Amino acid sequence: MSKILQIQNMLATDDNDCFLLHALGLEYLKINDTENAIIQFKKVLTANQNYVGTYYHLAKTYEAIMLTEAAIVTYEKGMEIAKAAKENHAYNELLSAYEELTM
Repeated sequence: MSKILQIQNMLATDDNDCFLLHALGLEYLKINDTENAIIQFKKVLTANQNYVGTYYHLAKTYEAIMLTEAAIVTYEKGMEIAKAAKENHAYNELLSAYEELTM
C-alpha cells in the first residue's frame, strides 16, 4: 500500500488531523503533485493556522510553480505566526526563504 493511501485511510477517522494532512502534502510533493500538495497544506492551515511548518512547505510549493506573490504572502503570514508563537527556528527558516525570494 502506498504511503498516500495509508495516510488517506488514517484520515478517514479524523480528516482534520494536521500532522496527517501535512504528511500527505509532503507525500504529494514527492511525486510532483503540487496541486494536491497545496490542497493538503491549505487544509492544515484551515484546521490550525498555528501549524507553523506548513507555511514553509506551502510557500516553497508556490515558488516551484511560479506563484511568487502567493509564496511571499505565505512566508509573511508564517513569519507572523512563528514570531507570535516565539518559534525562533521556524521564524528564521521562513525569513531566510523569504529574503532569498524577494532580494
